[in-house]
Amino acid sequence: MIITLKNLYKIVGGEVLFEALDMEIKPGQRVGLVGRNGSGKSTLFRIITKEESLDGGDLFIQKGASIGYLKQIPVDWTGTGKAYLQLAFTELVSLAEQIKELEEDMTDPDKMERAIAAYGEIQDRFTHRGGYEMDASIKQVANGLNIHHLLDQPFSSLSGGEKTKLGLAKLLLEDPDVLLLDEPTNHLDLQAIEWLEAYLQAYDGTICVISHDRAFLDHIVTDIMDLESGEIDTYKGNYTAFEKQKEEKLLAEFHQYEEQQKKIKKMKEAIRRLRQWANEATPPNPKLFKKAKSMEKALERMEKIDKPVIDPKKMNLSLEADGRTGKDVFTVESLEKQYGSETILDGVNLHVRYQDRIAIVGANGSGKSTLLKMLLEKETPSAGTIKRAPSIKVGYLPQNPLQEADRDQRMIDHFRDHIRVTEGEARHRLAGFMFYGYDVFRKIRHLSGGEQMRLKLAIFMHQDIQVLILDEPTNHLDVESQEVLEEALNQFQGTVIGVSHDRHFLDQCFTHTAFLVDGKLHRYIGTYEETKKHWHALLEMQEEEQSVKPEKTAKPKTLLKEEPVIDWEKEIARLEQEISTLDQQMENGDDVEELMKLQHHKEELEKDLESLYENWMEAQ
Repeated sequence: MIITLKNLYKIVGGEVLFEALDMEIKPGQRVGLVGRNGSGKSTLFRIITKEESLDGGDLFIQKGASIGYLKQIPVDWTGTGKAYLQLAFTELVSLAEQIKELEEDMTDPDKMERAIAAYGEIQDRFTHRGGYEMDASIKQVANGLNIHHLLDQPFSSLSGGEKTKLGLAKLLLEDPDVLLLDEPTNHLDLQAIEWLEAYLQAYDGTICVISHDRAFLDHIVTDIMDLESGEIDTYKGNYTAFEKQKEEKLLAEFHQYEEQQKKIKKMKEAIRRLRQWANEATPPNPKLFKKAKSMEKALERMEKIDKPVIDPKKMNLSLEADGRTGKDVFTVESLEKQYGSETILDGVNLHVRYQDRIAIVGANGSGKSTLLKMLLEKETPSAGTIKRAPSIKVGYLPQNPLQEADRDQRMIDHFRDHIRVTEGEARHRLAGFMFYGYDVFRKIRHLSGGEQMRLKLAIFMHQDIQVLILDEPTNHLDVESQEVLEEALNQFQGTVIGVSHDRHFLDQCFTHTAFLVDGKLHRYIGTYEETKKHWHALLEMQEEEQSVKPEKTAKPKTLLKEEPVIDWEKEIARLEQEISTLDQQMENGDDVEELMKLQHHKEELEKDLESLYENWMEAQ
């Protein structure tokens, strides 16, 4: 084992977090550490790196093993982004400085002989340890994580997300034996996440990652360690395999519990009858009393099986749309947005219809959040128009949902400012979002990111909104809460527009995907997984153009203009064929539930077909 924890005992905030926890990680293993928010995952990482002490038990780390830990909040640094990354090569940087000093000494006749003697040995060490590949390695990781523009900026001036990305880059460059990654995808765009996946898949060392990104875990890990109630259960396979295995395990445990309960019930009944018969006998029968007593002792000695928790506490989220908004929700034409000399959006067109589910995908800084803010009338366009359906009620869920709230306000007071109910009713409604007892009186400043998101969703549920606009809504939610949000969105009868880098969430909740590249929006029918090939083609085209005409990158791309984004006639023919196939399936089917599903799918396709016909007519 490269890392072993035995009988770990840990108290946090006066409460026992771990009582007798065991954990073992083997060399080369790729572990996903999962569990509900607050279960102690990050605490385990800090114990392994010895940032937190043990209150009991033992920690063993293989002799000589180096451990790299990506924290959610990076340390401060006074130099540039590149200087921060060079900390990963401390010894090489020191050797490079020595080489530079020796080269200067060679010009001094008094120091030349000694400098020449030392120069060869130091240069050999520098070369052998990859000194001349140092800049190339920094460039490779910086380009992959899309942080090359941060290298010359002062580290202290960067946002928390940008610092985290540099922290991840530095950690990868250090190439430790064990990588501990705590939510590494939180501030990365989809391009960077997919690059990181490929990098980690080729990584030679041991990896342990905390993540709520199910697609990321599916692509990276070989084992899942599930932390629940202070204990760890290990499952072979990726996250999807873990979900299936855990469900089967819980059902088996529940079956064992039920069988034991039946046995206990029979034994209690037998003891009662034996006592009754013993008392009714004339004279009372001591043998029957003795048998009843013996059976009672056997029942006491029996190791009782705890009732397994089949359904953990989840948010009681049921979003309702308050009436229709009309066919056209948003009509965006020739939208442009500039900040100074920089063009963010350049001729964006977008037609959002009632009940559309549109995901907007793009690199960090491509203008996704800016577009959402303009739909919300929080930003004004530099040119172009946005027409909104009259009197629509829009719910907006930003990355930091309570950023504008009074940080010293109590949670229950913030809820009642938006939902006019009594304190008792407010407490009842907040309990549906897993806020119990004293929790409702905590100040907003003390809420975690996931708790802030849950509070905002609790408010949304009672506001009768018709359009939901979501900006990275799953960032701080644990997997169970993500699943509840996905289910609620799929039942929501209104319109949904969302920005996210969570591929599982995108594929579950959105039927249209729009890629924002070079300030232009390219919309396709289908989930992210079904349409990502178009995005990769657009990105390749963008790179080719920038390499051919770098001085004209700020101008609209001619190649993107000349080539049609969609072959409308081909898409129309494909959808018509799908509808025809569904009609045949409905004619031959006799299962009422299956027929209802097919009919619902057909209605969705017919709505898409109507949209395609309109676009085809506009293109003529």
